[in-house]
Amino acid sequence: MNIAVVGTGYVGLVTGTCLAETGNTVVCVDINEEKVKKMKDGVVPIYEPHLDVLFHRNIKAGRLSFTTNLAEAIEKAKIIFLALPTPPGEDGSADLSYIIGVAKDLGKIIKDYKVIVDKSTVPVGTADKVREAMLETMKGNPNFPTATEQASAFDVVSNPEFLREGFAVDDFLKPDRVVIGSSNDRARKLMEELYKPYVRQGNPIIFMDEKSAELTKYAANAFLATKITFMNEIANLCERLGADVDMVRIGIGSDERIGKRFLFPGIGYGGSCFPKDVQALSKSSKEVNYDFSLLNAVMQVNETQKTIIIPKVKRFFNNDLKGKHFALWGLAFKPDTDDIREAPALYLIKELTAAGATVTAFDPEGMPNVKQLLGNKISFAENQYDALNNADALIIATEWSVFRTPDFDQVTSKLKNKVIFDGRNVYGNDQMKQLGYHYESIGRDSVTQ
Repeated sequence: MNIAVVGTGYVGLVTGTCLAETGNTVVCVDINEEKVKKMKDGVVPIYEPHLDVLFHRNIKAGRLSFTTNLAEAIEKAKIIFLALPTPPGEDGSADLSYIIGVAKDLGKIIKDYKVIVDKSTVPVGTADKVREAMLETMKGNPNFPTATEQASAFDVVSNPEFLREGFAVDDFLKPDRVVIGSSNDRARKLMEELYKPYVRQGNPIIFMDEKSAELTKYAANAFLATKITFMNEIANLCERLGADVDMVRIGIGSDERIGKRFLFPGIGYGGSCFPKDVQALSKSSKEVNYDFSLLNAVMQVNETQKTIIIPKVKRFFNNDLKGKHFALWGLAFKPDTDDIREAPALYLIKELTAAGATVTAFDPEGMPNVKQLLGNKISFAENQYDALNNADALIIATEWSVFRTPDFDQVTSKLKNKVIFDGRNVYGNDQMKQLGYHYESIGRDSVTQ
């Protein structure tokens, strides 16, 4: 099948590449000429495990190509995916200007029947807005001169993505479920044909109306964000009661009604999805005069959680961080990605530097993005051990695998003090006690020298 994907951000590039992997011919279009040129030259613009292998294989096979020309990209396509950014506005609502702008362009240039797929995370009612925007500009499209022809020239489908950064390729190729929101049988059949190769093991393709599909995406992310936030609250309570959050996590995670995933406490959630989607769902609720109090509390708690480790640091250094130097391991919001959007590490850096401290950071993938964002506000190290040179303490903000079993002889020799503040509970208390560290984590007793 011929497919067009409009937008080559995280979702668009993964979607286009994985669709090509099952034999479809995919043209990805983006307005960024420099980015398109790099992709044509074989440069993958994002870090996502295993994506590069599929990317290069499908370019070589001629199934995956890139252009800046929208008309060229959609000419042969039966299905057009809109994978465009929906950044939060000042009021928290999702900005649909990119999606609506492309929809209007499509209304002017389509020549035959197309299925337009909202792949971006969008508020309830977006499919209707895309349909209205296309019809608005189709009045001047010579290929569909009458209102009847215009109305039947396309269908708009909501097909939310459920991709976890760091696991996106596997999530697309072997999805738990595929959600398709459409009220039209013709569009449903095309989408079912497209996704059949990905659900051969029996995982469901779930059909529903467009609005329900749009809300499904927000509801899923809001629930997971709530689950994370609940566990962080339990962790904070554990510290006050003298309980061990790891034991509590294992105890409740064994209950199949709760499950083991998304129960690890830490310094809050970040990334491109949870903060934006929770905020947008809260805003949508307000627009229909519904006070989604639970979701508002989740946002408030998460903001506090991002810097929950700072009071521990200040307490250890007698509330005076001026002139102190900290090593920071981890900048990305989670391991196996270079995404730093809403990363807790950025909030820690802001608080530490505001208190007069300096920071040297290391992250396996996230440093270029932070350098671009912060410039010379902090220093960056070539490896995790160089980041420790002359540091008063180590702070861990991302649970990369390379941080889990470091050479503690090197760590000890480079740090000025044997002090670690662990925002991701990477190490065990017994291990740190045996090594003679002052160690503070989330939801567990402190280990003192």
